Amino acid sequence: MEEEEVEEDSQAVPSMVLVLSSLLERVVERNDAAVAVGLRPLPDRTAAFHSVRKPDISARCYLERIFRYANCSPSCYAVAYIYLLRFLHRHPAVALHSLNLHRFLIAAVLAAVKFTEDIHYNNAYFAKLGGISLIEMNYLEVDFLFGLGFELNVTPATFSSYCSILQREFYLESPPLSKLHCYITEEESNCCQQKHSASSQQVFLGI
Repeated sequence: MEEEEVEEDSQAVPSMVLVLSSLLERVVERNDAAVAVGLRPLPDRTAAFHSVRKPDISARCYLERIFRYANCSPSCYAVAYIYLLRFLHRHPAVALHSLNLHRFLIAAVLAAVKFTEDIHYNNAYFAKLGGISLIEMNYLEVDFLFGLGFELNVTPATFSSYCSILQREFYLESPPLSKLHCYITEEESNCCQQKHSASSQQVFLGI
């Protein structure tokens, strides 16, 4: 997967995309370091999301590129983040690292866009945007959905809870994490929803 030259876009990147990319880059850096010193097993090269080499584009530039050209709302990235956590929760042996992050991202965003947006680009467009073939994009989508157990519904309480987590991450600049965040149950989501105002989250999402 190589970074292609694209024209500059004046559209402002919302805080949601920036903080998510920052969080993911720190997690991947931590996991890569753990693999290098033998604290984590080597990535499974046969896994569907494994790339043969590290992409030339950073997670931040990758997410910004998707945001600018996929025309999906910032809320999609919060849903994609929830999907990633659900996938990892269902597959504890899987860890995000520099060889699988980008493929997980394009699959998660595609799933989120299809679930939340009435109008969206097709798989061929997302494949080109993600720097992979259409066959790979289709395969990743199916593998990701089955990995989620097709658990795609996100309640308002769950959405609010994870937005609040990312919002705190944005303002507190937490130290590097070994994993994204703990998986939140629906009951915990309902409790967390009462602690943060909807207006502050709308500002954070850029909506």
